[in-house]
Amino acid sequence: MKLYIIRDQAKALLGGVKFELQAKVELTPQESELVKRYKADKEVLVKKEVKIPFTGRALVLDIKIENLISGQTFKCNDIADILETEKNVKEACQNFKSYIDVMKNFGGKEIIEF
Repeated sequence: MKLYIIRDQAKALLGGVKFELQAKVELTPQESELVKRYKADKEVLVKKEVKIPFTGRALVLDIKIENLISGQTFKCNDIADILETEKNVKEACQNFKSYIDVMKNFGGKEIIEF
């Protein structure tokens, strides 16, 4: 699995700057087959609550396997948001890798030595 991240910026309405983070994974044929076999594309890899300043409300950020495969764009207000979103995407990919490892080993036995 490879994660591709693209950072971009555009002018905001009032002359400021808005940021975008695009994330997409490229799977090997074996990984793609495992996702199909186990119908894992709807699995939520990361669920975060993002507070909206001055409103008292929050948005829920879900990153699913299908989002990473098809590619997802995140709109961010500042560099701190970009860094936090990138951290969440990397965490989602780490979780995805764990899913792949488990799916590869169904029907086998794992021995853990302490």
